[in-house]
Amino acid sequence: MENYTTTTPEWAVQGNQKVMSGINATDGINPDLASGRSKPKRKMVLSEDDYVEGVSRGDRMTLSRAITLIESNSPKHFQKAQRVLQRLLPRTGNALRIGFTGVPGAGKSTMIESFGNMLCDMGHRVAVLAVDPTSSVTKGSILGDKTRMGTLSRRPEAFIRPSPAGGTLGGVARKSRETMLMCEAAGYDVIIIETVGVGQSETTVRSMVDFFLLVVLTGAGDDLQGIKKGIMELADAIVINKADGDNLVKARVTRGEYERMIEYIRPATEGWPTHAYLASALEKTGLKELWEVIQIFQKRTMESGVFKRRRDSQLLDWMHSMIDEHLHNLFFEDAVITGRMPEVRDAVLRGRISPTQAVAELIGMFDIKRAADRQVTLFRKD
Repeated sequence: MENYTTTTPEWAVQGNQKVMSGINATDGINPDLASGRSKPKRKMVLSEDDYVEGVSRGDRMTLSRAITLIESNSPKHFQKAQRVLQRLLPRTGNALRIGFTGVPGAGKSTMIESFGNMLCDMGHRVAVLAVDPTSSVTKGSILGDKTRMGTLSRRPEAFIRPSPAGGTLGGVARKSRETMLMCEAAGYDVIIIETVGVGQSETTVRSMVDFFLLVVLTGAGDDLQGIKKGIMELADAIVINKADGDNLVKARVTRGEYERMIEYIRPATEGWPTHAYLASALEKTGLKELWEVIQIFQKRTMESGVFKRRRDSQLLDWMHSMIDEHLHNLFFEDAVITGRMPEVRDAVLRGRISPTQAVAELIGMFDIKRAADRQVTLFRKD
């Protein structure tokens, strides 16, 4: 064990700086500032060309700002983000997309950090989209995934972007698909999406990734999670985490239990048998074997055509979900609907009309309003 000599610090005042005796006043200071040179100012507003050029060359600051543009709910930002994304589309689609899910406390973040560090050591560039749960009360998120992945976040080959779930199904942020494409355009060849892990509606994640991984524990009541057939039907692999030390024997038993359960469940991917594996994010064991499994999965599904069919299906799912969102916004932002809604809600709560009748009335009003708007548009054209 190294010995460190500690002394009582003596403070000295140099100019307007208060520094410790024996330490150079410019240590740890930007050399441009120390020499009197002014640091180039960051552009406050980026043009479309700035975004496209910056993301294309893999600049992480530009990528972060591009994702912020995508996540904005401003109509002005939406149009700009879509134009930027359209120009970057030819650079997308070449990354392997992996989803990590599991109950809170299963060690997903720790496993992703160890897994991501291993991939970076192999020469890969890894982007992690970590989705934080959004409070139903305050509508806020902690967004602390960079803290939980401290080592990985400091690597130049990695990019970590925490995003609020925003209450969407499966704990996936509404713009995660577009964020994923931005990361691919920036040259990241492995995209990892970590979900909230609520154990419900994880089909949203399944519709975004190529390989879906379920992280489970043993000895913490998590064995009951295996009873939830729905989430197991989505998994391409099940990983029993924390398979180390005194817990290793129990983890092996749990693996056998999951293997028996899997026999009665239809595989998540055509032609690919789901299996359970042991791993320890802490001791970094089983991760290399897991990566080999994922590579075999990719090779086999590409040869069979399943990989491309899944990607095509995901694109159509994305289109349909955007249609649903657009129609939802058109309806609830319509002036006629917002004006009539309080009265209709009151009628439903007082039992004067049924919810079904209320919906029929509001939809009817919306249809009439849209038809009238179309007539006005045609009249103006004539």
